Amino acid sequence: MLFSRGVWYMVISVFFFSCMGLMVKLVPHIPSTQVVFFRSIISFLLSLIMLKQQKVFIWGNNRKYLLLRGGCGAVALILFYETLQHIPLASAVTIGFLAPIFTTLLGIFIIKEKVYPLQWIFFLAAFAGIVMVQGFDSRISPFYFVIGVIATFFSGLAQNFIRKLNTNEHPLVIIFYFPLITAPITGVYSVFNWEAPHGWDWVILISIGLFTQFAQFFMTKSIQLEELSKVSIIRYLGIVYALIFGYTFFDETYNIYAYAGMGLAILGVALNLWYKQTKFKRAESEKNRKQKMS
Repeated sequence: MLFSRGVWYMVISVFFFSCMGLMVKLVPHIPSTQVVFFRSIISFLLSLIMLKQQKVFIWGNNRKYLLLRGGCGAVALILFYETLQHIPLASAVTIGFLAPIFTTLLGIFIIKEKVYPLQWIFFLAAFAGIVMVQGFDSRISPFYFVIGVIATFFSGLAQNFIRKLNTNEHPLVIIFYFPLITAPITGVYSVFNWEAPHGWDWVILISIGLFTQFAQFFMTKSIQLEELSKVSIIRYLGIVYALIFGYTFFDETYNIYAYAGMGLAILGVALNLWYKQTKFKRAESEKNRKQKMS
């Protein structure tokens, strides 16, 4: 086999996440909050079934951070779906690349994570690339650009609260709390802003929930089988899928400067990931060396 199973699982995961994004963009007439509501209901039912099958205590141990993770995740998803529906697909995905940067920056304060000087250059490069995409694409209004950035900020918060939970919570419990918080919030809003789905809308809305569940399953399997540093970079295939889907279904094209911005954003985030992993491995090697000497 040319690639390991773990690598293939991540490729499949990114494909399903991209399909989810495509489905969201195919229902622009349905409010993003309502789309999140349908996704949450499906995720809630599937997660509950899996928790019951594995006989895991569904309420977890640290409810404070579980609730915070669920709330921040809800805001991030609603705003991300809003950008997906109103700006080109690949542009929305590119703005989403800010999430790992916010995760690291917020980690300085929430989990006391160290940021090395060189990382700030990578952050600047990634942000400059995203600004280039916005600046050279007239289809991206400043309003939806800001909405997309805010979505990545809350995504970074959610990731840090997951880190706070560490290994004290079962992964399924962490996943379960997301729809547990999101479904009531989006459900109440949807009651007063309901847009009745028709025909294929139902298929698309159900597909969003199923694609998400499949994506999370294969991503988990990938991380279990491979080092995170090896498979994390594969997530940036999402921009390739988004470009293909955007061109095929919505005739979305970009000028050379926007493409350059996408490349710069990917490069900045990828270099940051590589640098962090390199520093971590060196620190672990040094720690092991000292333990052997003592």
